[in-house]
Amino acid sequence: MAKDDGAGAGSILLAFLLGAVSGAAVALLYAPVTGRETRDFLGEKAREGRERAMEAAQRGRDVMSQGRETLTSAIERGKEAYQQARTREKA
Repeated sequence: MAKDDGAGAGSILLAFLLGAVSGAAVALLYAPVTGRETRDFLGEKAREGRERAMEAAQRGRDVMSQGRETLTSAIERGKEAYQQARTREKA
């Protein structure tokens, strides 16, 4: 049987987070630009990401709206075809 040393998900997650923080710290220490330039760069990238997300959300809303219109139109055509078929049966 395997021996459980108590290395649960919490300790694995903590080790991962410590590694990520250490890596980020080393990256900032060896960065070829100043802290202000790095912050400006990160801020610009965050703004670009936000703009892209907003554009993607708008495209998603447009697609949903178009799909809703198509579905509504198809339902209306289906109702009309049903009514025409019923009218033909009575005649």
